[in-house]
Amino acid sequence: MLLISGLSGAGKSTVLHSLEDAGFFCTDNLPLEMLQDWAVSVQGRKQPAAVCVDARSGFSAHAIKAVIEDLRSTDDWPLLFIEAEDAVLQRRFSTVRRRHPFPGGDDLMMSIRLEREALMPIRVMADTILDSSHLTPYELAEKADLFWRKPGQSPFKLSCTMMSFSYKNGLPDNADVVFDMRFLPNPHYQAGLAEQTGRDEGVISFLESYPEVDQAMTHIQQWLTFIWPYLHKERKQYFTMAFGCSGGRHRSVYMAESLARWVQRKGLAEPTIQHRELGIEQLGATEKNMGTNSKANERTA
Repeated sequence: MLLISGLSGAGKSTVLHSLEDAGFFCTDNLPLEMLQDWAVSVQGRKQPAAVCVDARSGFSAHAIKAVIEDLRSTDDWPLLFIEAEDAVLQRRFSTVRRRHPFPGGDDLMMSIRLEREALMPIRVMADTILDSSHLTPYELAEKADLFWRKPGQSPFKLSCTMMSFSYKNGLPDNADVVFDMRFLPNPHYQAGLAEQTGRDEGVISFLESYPEVDQAMTHIQQWLTFIWPYLHKERKQYFTMAFGCSGGRHRSVYMAESLARWVQRKGLAEPTIQHRELGIEQLGATEKNMGTNSKANERTA
């Protein structure tokens, strides 16, 4: 369970949104008199929780401090305080044209300074203080994640989809990246393979007899290895790779299945496989789907 507080405009909402993405039950601007009951109610939940309490509650910082101290006396509630430089806060409020919630008349800088001074009792009791002045929203969210997550633990699970499709029926609308597989040898013109798909042993054996197929697979794997950490850094939640060929039955299906298997083996994600033209969708790749003797199953790097 986490407590979030800090200055208006410093990025508390950004932090709460990042916690929601990580699976937290989050509440913003909770009335102070409801905090104890809220804490009791979330203890029965299976998911972690976070709540933001600050000057918007209408109570003094000393009243907020007293409630937080009472709450932390019975349970472990780490407190994260978020702040920023005066000039940065002034620029942010001027940009969004929002009125500062702390009473200070029509003088924005006065409101910022008065709130900073008023919240000092809460700041001094914080376990961690984050200055968001020179951070992007992504960087602030990443630093906030370090406040609660264990070393090596990912803050969220990237949902990955490997899709096959036919160019004759158009590009898929939800693809983040598209690979054109029409340069690979086409099994369609081989005797007995036209009616099979990229999931069948005959087509798999045919494609894996050509070195360019293995080379293409290696290049895509290398590219995925390179970009994967950056997808997490950008906090991307969904990533869809689409592989296209003429009919959407052979080359694209084989590549989607093979890359899904590789992603699964590398522990990058539990991919969903979609074969648009075959009307097939499944979670993960199995030995049966991939062919037990295929090179794609044996390749681990």
